[in-house]
Amino acid sequence: MLSYQHAYHAGNLADVHKHALLAWALAYLTAKDKPLSYIETHAGRGLYDLTGAESDKTGEAAAGIARAEGWLPADHPYRRLLTQVRAIHGPQSYPGSPMIAAASLRAGDVMHLCELHPAEFRALEANLSPWGAHISQVDGLEAAIALSPPTPRRGMMLIDPSYEVKADYDRLPSIIGKVIKRWNVGIVALWYPILLDVPHVQMLAALTRDFPDALRSEVRFPPIREGHRMAGSGMFVINPPYGMAEEAARLLAVFEAHRR
Repeated sequence: MLSYQHAYHAGNLADVHKHALLAWALAYLTAKDKPLSYIETHAGRGLYDLTGAESDKTGEAAAGIARAEGWLPADHPYRRLLTQVRAIHGPQSYPGSPMIAAASLRAGDVMHLCELHPAEFRALEANLSPWGAHISQVDGLEAAIALSPPTPRRGMMLIDPSYEVKADYDRLPSIIGKVIKRWNVGIVALWYPILLDVPHVQMLAALTRDFPDALRSEVRFPPIREGHRMAGSGMFVINPPYGMAEEAARLLAVFEAHRR
């Protein structure tokens, strides 16, 4: 159950969607002079080498960030963070969401990162410990509840499982309900893949029933290769910050304009 490694998928079009929204949200939150907490349940390594064998094997970054970066304006928070990370780690480095958060947060902000996979956890520690992150090798969904509410209470949680464990689709609405019950002011963002056999539909129906005012952002793109099941990316955001719906609409328009 611990076989997933995001290095094979880093920088794909789903990452572009997810990370563009995340970078925008963190730029909005850090514009105010108030401390915040950032929690991530499935952090991965935090930093990826797009010249690595994993990336080369799948070609997902070549069809993703290599093609899509120019879709966004140069002053978009996501593109600014890409430039910042590359200046430190090299032109073919790619920041996972923990590194996007680390590069966005300020002194006084607090970051909690969870990763259960042993090798991914060790890499995450190496990559993010210098940024002062609290890093734990724990089940991220259990930690989501245990860490709620964080201090400071203002902040954001990204729930980003691999969905290798199919029961996560059934488990997530209950987990998120418990998080919001404890942390009703938190921005809780759930990423999910849009697969050809649509396993997310019942999960989204339950979440929409429980959180009718949440933001649902979805983009579509062709599967990267024959037999690949992912045909889009989704973000379900509870308590979205002001302006995020408009940013999601801009991203949708960009993806639609470049669909093959």
